[in-house]
Amino acid sequence: MSQGRWTSTLHIRGAALLLAGVAAVALTAGCGSTTSGSGQPEGSASPSTSSSAPTTTGGATPAAPAQGEPLTVSDSVAQQLCDIIEPQLSDWRVQGPTLGKISLNGSVHEWALRNGAINGRVLGDKDSVDRIMTAQCPDVHAQAVSALELPSLAAGLL
Repeated sequence: MSQGRWTSTLHIRGAALLLAGVAAVALTAGCGSTTSGSGQPEGSASPSTSSSAPTTTGGATPAAPAQGEPLTVSDSVAQQLCDIIEPQLSDWRVQGPTLGKISLNGSVHEWALRNGAINGRVLGDKDSVDRIMTAQCPDVHAQAVSALELPSLAAGLL
């Protein structure tokens, strides 16, 4: 009786998270190849307005820091990650680490997408999820790592 409810909930949540993950990856792939140059500003065809676009001394925009630079987010954005993960902890304990990791990935990518489409940055600095959650909500982080049976959340991110 209770098994059917969990199975139904699992399928619905799993499907929704899978779709969210696929959408996030697709959007990230489409946005991941942005270069500072001719393709970005659609309204101006000529590069003669060099006041804002050609300040590419490092070639980096706020969404794409120099390689090796750790991802940092505001406290409110960090709290959003905690708020997304915390309600899922009991499900992860019941579902087990395999399904929980899928849910973790969907949740992290959804959070990253909502906050400036920083999915690529998160994947480039997977440890950022652990740093952010350890600083903002260490208890939720510890419970997530335990429920997913991982050494760190970074180890579960794809």
